[in-house]
Amino acid sequence: MSSQYDASVMERDNMLECRGLTRVYQEGPQDLTVLDHLELTVAAGERIAVVGSSGSGKTTLLNLLGGLDRPTQGEILIGGRSIKGLSEAAIGRFRNQHIGFVYQFHHLLAEFTALENVSMPLIIRGQSRREAAERASALLERVGMAARGEHKPGELSGGERQRVAIARALVTDPSLVLMDEPTGNLDQVTARQILDLMDEVAERSRSAFVVVTHDMAIARHQDRVLRLDKGQLAPDVMT
Repeated sequence: MSSQYDASVMERDNMLECRGLTRVYQEGPQDLTVLDHLELTVAAGERIAVVGSSGSGKTTLLNLLGGLDRPTQGEILIGGRSIKGLSEAAIGRFRNQHIGFVYQFHHLLAEFTALENVSMPLIIRGQSRREAAERASALLERVGMAARGEHKPGELSGGERQRVAIARALVTDPSLVLMDEPTGNLDQVTARQILDLMDEVAERSRSAFVVVTHDMAIARHQDRVLRLDKGQLAPDVMT
């Protein structure tokens, strides 16, 4: 992927666009429509929260936005580039260049230390191990994990693993950050630190954020709150 294309992604006003996004699953003889011609636009530097009842399709939406699943119909554009039709290898490269993903469960690599886990996206991108480690160390410090960089995931608490996962998602200054319940395992002080870090990244790097959460305090901190219901997104009237 050329550096010219990378720059063009970061220069777009609308970082994320969903057009007619539909996801239908087959369950026995019947079809289950989870997302139904969903429309969404998120500007560069904008942070949106997605709320909704359990089973409404929030995680399905994140998986589609991150290229981990394919829509039945519709199109997703990130920085003006459609990811429709990209091969799995091409989507993997695109994700490394432009998308940070914080899963509900951390998905850290058990055999690597916290520092190595956070460094990994930069090393895959082609940066030297020294440069990657320096950047990773800075992010670990920002999430309060500077003293735990040499520990492996099995030696960390659930909240500590989540903080490492957040550092890993933000280490590349991605164009788009997708977060699935990012502060669910964190105490209030640490959650506040994570929100401050999100604000900083959005302002400095113009990253767009899509945050799925059940925590309305986290949701209200974002620029917009949208509710996913019956396959559609609409402004949440409860906020």
